[in-house]
Amino acid sequence: MDRPALQSAFHQAADAAGAAIRPYFRSRFSTGDKGSDGVFDPVTEADRAAEEAIRAVIREKCPEDGIVGEEFPPHQGTNSRVWVIDPIDGTRSFLCGVPLFGTIIGLLDKGRPVAGLFDQPFTGERFFGDAGGSWFLRGDEHSRLGTRSTRTLADALMMTTSPHLFSAEERPCYSALEASVRLARYGADGYAYALLAAGQIDLVVEAGLQPYDIVGLIPVIEGAGGIVTAWDGSSAAQGGRVLAAANPAIHAAAMERLRV
Repeated sequence: MDRPALQSAFHQAADAAGAAIRPYFRSRFSTGDKGSDGVFDPVTEADRAAEEAIRAVIREKCPEDGIVGEEFPPHQGTNSRVWVIDPIDGTRSFLCGVPLFGTIIGLLDKGRPVAGLFDQPFTGERFFGDAGGSWFLRGDEHSRLGTRSTRTLADALMMTTSPHLFSAEERPCYSALEASVRLARYGADGYAYALLAAGQIDLVVEAGLQPYDIVGLIPVIEGAGGIVTAWDGSSAAQGGRVLAAANPAIHAAAMERLRV
């Protein structure tokens, strides 16, 4: 499949997910709980409907590709490509009627993230990245994404979903980094990574991620000039502890604080 056809598949999948999600947002719907040990991990009708819509597009456009999603069992493909789907990243925000959620769609080829997309179906914002760069799309607007040039932690703007998500081992590292930056904000989930790619913030720090939380965001950030790794500097494609940074200099500075 050539690049235009692949991009088209991404956008058709995001369009289908958005059409499935929007009728549920700020309305009444049933909610389940996948959590354990008293931790609320919500799943909604909208999550399932969106993932089914994405899978239908992928099966039609890329029938030989594998699929891994948050809500349904994996589909084994016959080639080296695997789509990785989070139909609604930020379900807690979605439940509360806050538009800081989005659909994340990523593509792995031989285990490496090669293209990805974050779509916010309520605001109409879409962030897409591949080997050719990263782009912001909304209606007729189509502009190139670029990260910030901040070099020092004292000047950096940072986001994380919640400091409460870090373990007892991880929390001192995060706290040391938070104490070093100019501003730390909470609660944006995957949307924070899109803001980093768009040049609004400098760092996103997370822990406990699943592959579907991050695979689709890596190409968006890298295509905009940023860098995404695990806290130990290895690939972030498996999730876990993740650091996303606007440029190598601010990434290196943040890594000095995140030594577990």
